Order: sequence, then C-alpha cells, then structure tokens
Amino acid sequence: MHTIVRRFIKTGFAFLLIGLALGAYMLVRRELTGSWPHPYLVSAHTHVVLVGFVMFMILGVALWLFPRPHRDDVRYRPALIEASYWLLLLGTSGRFVAELARAWLGTGFLSWFVIVGGLSQAAGLGVYVWTMWSRIRPVGSHVREARGERF
Repeated sequence: MHTIVRRFIKTGFAFLLIGLALGAYMLVRRELTGSWPHPYLVSAHTHVVLVGFVMFMILGVALWLFPRPHRDDVRYRPALIEASYWLLLLGTSGRFVAELARAWLGTGFLSWFVIVGGLSQAAGLGVYVWTMWSRIRPVGSHVREARGERF
C-alpha cells in the first residue's frame, strides 16, 4: 500500500474520531440540557464525517484498488493526487473549524472561511476525479464479458 493511500485512509479515520467527538458532545448537550445543536455545528459534524471520513476512505481505497495507470497515461500524475489530498484536507479542516467558530462566536466574517473551505473541498474532489478517470478501464473483464460471463 503506497504512502498516499495510507495517508488518505488514516486521515479518514482521524476525521471519523473528530466527528464522533463532536456528535457525542451535541448528543449529550441535547439530552442533558435540552439544547439543540446550532445548525453550524450540525454542518461541521456532517462535513467532517461525510467528506472527512467517507470521502477520504473511498478515495484512498479507490487509489489502492484501481488498475495502475498505463505507462503513456498523461492524465494520471501522483502530484495531482497529492494536490487533491491537500485541497481536501485543508478545505475540510478549515470548514470544520470555521463552522465551529461560527456556532460559538457568531462572527459573520467566518462565512468566507466556510466558503473557501467548501470550494477547496470541491476543487480537491474535482482534481481527484479528473486524475483518476483514465484508471477506470477494463483489465481482463472485457474478455470475460465477451465470452458471456455475467457479474
């Protein structure tokens, strides 16, 4: 398993732990004090679990399992996968922190950090998909399908 694959997967687990901690905090506060979580806390929780955990896990496992790029593949470059990782990491982390701060501090200027974080997440996912697109190809399955094998 390559370093970048391990980094995606371990980062996903770290985001899961952060999401579980925030979820537990919101649950305890709601049940013991009757205080429903602020919408920004719900958004922070959702993004750290769905983008931070789920997407990082999916992207890491896909990077690991997809067929290797062809030697002449100009689209796939490890540097772009690395860039995708950092865009997603910084965007998800930044958005999470900004939404927590918005819930507790309520300052309007933090909305720009939420926007930049969200756009960074979208850009990171876009770079990943563009880079990996050429790796979605048949590797032996087209031969089995031609013989009539069904999956």
